[in-house]
Amino acid sequence: MSISIKNEREIDLMRTAGQLLAKVHYELGRELKEGMTTKDIDRLGEEIIRSFGCIPNFLNYNGYPASICVSVNDEVVHGIPTDDRYLQNGDIVSLDAGLIYKGYHSDAARTHGVGEISQEAQRLIDVTKQSFFEGIKYAKPGNHLVDIARGIQTYAEAAGFSVVRDLTGHGIGTSLHEDPEIPNFVRRRRGAKLQKGMTLAIEPMINEGTYDVWWLEDDWTVVTRDGKLAAHYENTIAITDDGCEILTMLPEEK
Repeated sequence: MSISIKNEREIDLMRTAGQLLAKVHYELGRELKEGMTTKDIDRLGEEIIRSFGCIPNFLNYNGYPASICVSVNDEVVHGIPTDDRYLQNGDIVSLDAGLIYKGYHSDAARTHGVGEISQEAQRLIDVTKQSFFEGIKYAKPGNHLVDIARGIQTYAEAAGFSVVRDLTGHGIGTSLHEDPEIPNFVRRRRGAKLQKGMTLAIEPMINEGTYDVWWLEDDWTVVTRDGKLAAHYENTIAITDDGCEILTMLPEEK
């Protein structure tokens, strides 16, 4: 395993990549409404990314056919946008997106409700987001990846939800996926020791029911095995002298 440590110049480029991606998510969240197709979201997302002079890093990544992963209800991640999937009142929609700015990647995900959603669906979205923040309390030099994982898992499970085991976060930089793999649940291994200059994509994927998932026949879309709801929240972070900096959030989101 080879974990790349970024210098200040590289972190600065990733900060810009992150801020631009945060704007993409902000605009998509504002436009999301009943009656849109998932492909409408993808088209808009790609348009915004390219308007910044950036490249959508998901498009054609290992053959993925879109710029924005749009995952609805029981779809955990990697939903493929289509022109015949319409958003309906009560749906929850996870948008996962990334872009390349001057050779550096950013990656972030948000889950939104469409129209009036159930209290339980809203609670799932809220807990998933907060589990990220519970995890990154431990994202500081000297701790290990397992400390982040424990923070996420403990919080999500205490709320009665489950943490997906088959998918993880990852390092990020000049490639979308770099070492290390970052689970959202506790494994026997402690994982890499955190040090300043690491850049990581931390992404809790939390299910309403079982943590078991299926891959659909398209080989991309991951769904909950019991058909219950799933939510996803992700940011790119950089490890600093005494903690971490979130690179993919706008100031007003914090």
